[in-house]
Amino acid sequence: MATLLMAKATAVWLVENTALTFDQIAVFCTLHPLEVKGIADGDVAAGMKGLDPVQAGQLSREELERAEADPNYRLKLLEPKVRLPDLKRTKGPRYTPVSKRQDRPNAIQWLLKNHPELKDAQIIRLVGTTKSTIQSVKERTHWNAGNLAPLDPVTLGLCSQIDLDLEVGRASKDRPANVVPDVGATLIPAEMTTAAEAPKKKVELDAEHVFAKLKDLKPLDDDE
Repeated sequence: MATLLMAKATAVWLVENTALTFDQIAVFCTLHPLEVKGIADGDVAAGMKGLDPVQAGQLSREELERAEADPNYRLKLLEPKVRLPDLKRTKGPRYTPVSKRQDRPNAIQWLLKNHPELKDAQIIRLVGTTKSTIQSVKERTHWNAGNLAPLDPVTLGLCSQIDLDLEVGRASKDRPANVVPDVGATLIPAEMTTAAEAPKKKVELDAEHVFAKLKDLKPLDDDE
């Protein structure tokens, strides 16, 4: 069975270049109609480059024109001339859409800053970059080093939070047990702050001794 490649990029092209309805595009690209509407409004897939399905060999020009003439018609994919194997997640760099590749250096800087325990191979898997790019960001020799800002790769859509947590967990297991992370200044231990203050030494007054001292004092004469 034929499978549409790069469905969202195809939807972007169809929205921008055809008179198809949102429902027709949604069915063809296996998207929700509201998602297609979001593409048309610029709220979804902003900046993504569209993929022409006719040029990609997945849709015929005649099929497209027929669908444009009849809003109730549903597009049909062309059968591929070459049968491709099923795509499965394999080891190696993650594929990064063209529209997001410019964000990878910012994501690398964020990972280096917030998770220095990650190895280069892990960063490569997370954001689909190369070892040379990671090195250039580390050494600030990247061509755009002056404008880089650390940005969370999850927020950028370069990886999922699950993938990030998984890699961080692996890196933590590989960290030597005798390495104590520097957590900065700590609070004073509770036993020190709650310890009872040493009682002040009380001076006990002997009344008889005091009166004896007073009696020894010579009374003053009236003339003095």
